[in-house]
Amino acid sequence: MTEFDYEELGLVAGLEIHQQLDTETKLFCNCPTTQREAAESVRSFTRYLHPTPSELGEVDEAALEESQVEREFEYLGYDSTCLVEEDDEPPHPMDDEALELSLEIAQLLSMTPVDQAHVMRKVVIDGSNTSGFQRTSLIATDGEIQTDAGPVGIEDLMLEEESARRVEETDSGVVFSLDRLGVPLVEIGTDPDITSPEQAREAAGRLGMILRSTGGVKRGLGTIRQDVNVSIEEGARVEVKGVQDLEGIENIVRGEVRRQAELLEIAEELQDRNASIGDVQDVSDVFADTDSGVIRGALDAGGAVKAVPLFGFDGLVGREIQPDRRLGTELSDHAKRHGAGGIFHTDELPAYGVTEAEVGALREAVDAGEEDAVAIVAADTETAELAIEAAANRAAVAIARVPEETRDANEDGTTSYLRPLPGAARMYPETDVPPVEIDPAAVETPELLDEKVDRYVKSYDLDPGLAEQVAFGRRFTTFEQAVEQGVDPALAATTVESTITELRRDDVPVENLTDEHFLDVLEQVDAGDLAKEGVGEVLTVLAKQPELSAATAIEEAGLGGVDEAAVREAVREVVERNATQVEDEGMEAFSALMGEAMGALRGKADGEVVSSVLREEIQAKL
Repeated sequence: MTEFDYEELGLVAGLEIHQQLDTETKLFCNCPTTQREAAESVRSFTRYLHPTPSELGEVDEAALEESQVEREFEYLGYDSTCLVEEDDEPPHPMDDEALELSLEIAQLLSMTPVDQAHVMRKVVIDGSNTSGFQRTSLIATDGEIQTDAGPVGIEDLMLEEESARRVEETDSGVVFSLDRLGVPLVEIGTDPDITSPEQAREAAGRLGMILRSTGGVKRGLGTIRQDVNVSIEEGARVEVKGVQDLEGIENIVRGEVRRQAELLEIAEELQDRNASIGDVQDVSDVFADTDSGVIRGALDAGGAVKAVPLFGFDGLVGREIQPDRRLGTELSDHAKRHGAGGIFHTDELPAYGVTEAEVGALREAVDAGEEDAVAIVAADTETAELAIEAAANRAAVAIARVPEETRDANEDGTTSYLRPLPGAARMYPETDVPPVEIDPAAVETPELLDEKVDRYVKSYDLDPGLAEQVAFGRRFTTFEQAVEQGVDPALAATTVESTITELRRDDVPVENLTDEHFLDVLEQVDAGDLAKEGVGEVLTVLAKQPELSAATAIEEAGLGGVDEAAVREAVREVVERNATQVEDEGMEAFSALMGEAMGALRGKADGEVVSSVLREEIQAKL
C-alpha cells in the first residue's frame, strides 16, 4: 500500500474502543451475559423501526437514511432473556458491578469521574436494538495514555448496553439474537491526537492492555471492537466501524488516508472539467433486447433501468481509490443502501453482458458525450429510482469535497459506505432510569498487566516469558487464586497457559473449563491425590464432562495416585526389560528409560519421585 507523508497531509486520527464487560448480569436487567446458540431460542417476534424527532423536533440524518429502506426485524428470545430486552418492560436500575468496573477503568486511564451518571437514549434503527435506541451514560472524562509518539488524550468513557447479535440476513430484513442485547459495554473515546497509523495501533494496544488489567472484561472474537476516526487536512472526518484487530487499525488508517487523498485529486480534476450531474432518466427501452443477466432479470420482473449522466466524469468513475475499489464503488455503495444490487457505469462497460452498441445507445439516450460517464441501476422501479438518485447525489458530492460519513471496515483493509455521521439529534434523555451517584473512592485501582509480569517474576520466580503469558492471558485471576491456596506458582502458571494451549491444539473443548475446574484439579495435585503429570489428562476429562468433580475425573482417567512401592515395582520392571541397555550404557540409559517409566505409570506418579526411584534402580542393577 502507498506510504504517505502523514505530517504533510495533516493526518489526524482518534479511536473509539468498545469492550464488553464480564459481569454476571446485564446492564438494565438481571439476565445473564452468556451467549446462546440461535437454535436454543424459545420464542421470536418481529418489529419495524422508524426514526422519531428529538426534543428539538429534529430527525437524525443517519436514522432518516436507514428508514428509507423498509425492513422487517425478527428477534430470537431465550429462557435466559426477559421482557426488558424485548422493550416490553421498563429498564431496571444500572448494574452495580458494571459501574464499578467502569470506574476501575477510569482510574487506570487517569480520568475524572462525573458526579452523577445520567442515562441517555441514542437513536439506532438498524434493528440492533428492539427499542430503536441504545442506552448510554457518561462515566468519566479527561484522561490520558502514553505512546512512543507522545501522549494521547482520553476524551470520555461511556457505559452502555451492547446491541443485539446479528444472526442472518433474510429477503425481508434481518434476524437478531437477544442473548447479547444489554450486555454492559464500555466505550472509550480518545482525543484526535494520533498522527500516524503506527501510533493508532500502539494506542489501541495500550487501551486493550488497560481494559484486560481489570480482569473483568470478556475475551474472544467480537467482545472488543475498535472504531477509527480519520481525517486529513483537506479531507473530512470519517468514522470507520468494526476494526477487529491491531494490525487492522494500522491498515485502515493507511487505507483511509489514501482514499481521501485520491478523492481530493478526483474533486480537483472534476472542478477543472466543470463537471456536473444530469437528470435521472428511464432507459429501459435501450435494453429491451439485452443479454445482460442482471438487466434482463430486472426487466422481466416488471422493473426498470434508470440512468444518470455524469458530465465530465469519463475515466474518473473507474479510477481506483483503494485496492479494487473505485469512485464507482462509492456510488454503488450508496445505491446498495437503497436495496439495489449496485450500479453499472460506462467506465467499465461494455461488460456483464452489456454490448458496445447498447453503451452507445445509452450515451445517446441521456445526451452524454465522450468526456461524460453514465451510471445505471436495474431493479424494481421504486428501488431503481431511489438507488440511482443516491448514486447521483454521491457523484455530486465528489465534485466538491470528501464527505463526512460512517464507513464499514472490510477484511482487506478497505472500507465501504455505511451511513452519514450521526448528529446531535441522535441523543436525548432516558426518563425510565434514575441518575446514579458516582463514588470513585469505593473502588481500588487495579494492577496493570505489565506490572503483574514484573511481580510474577520477582515474587514467584517465574520465567519472564511464562510470567507474561499468564499476566496477559485469560486466566491470570485463576492463577492468582491457585497461588493464594498454596499451589506451586510454576505448576499453576504452566497449567493455565502451556497445558491449555496443548489441549486446544488437540481439539479438546477447553472453552468448557471454568475457574473452579482448574482450582479443583490443582488442589488435588497439592494434596498429593494427583501427579502433576496427570493434570492434562484430567482437564481433558473435565472439558468433555464439565459436570464432573476433579476427584471423579481422576477416577474416570484411571489416574488415582500410587504409593512409592507401586512406583518402584513399575520402574523395576522397566529396568529389567532394558537390562542389556543398562549394562551397556550405565546411567546414560536414564533418559530413555525415564520416558518409558512415566508412560508405564500414565501420570499416576510425580515425575520427581519416578526420577529418584529410577536412578536408584539403575545403580542397583549396575
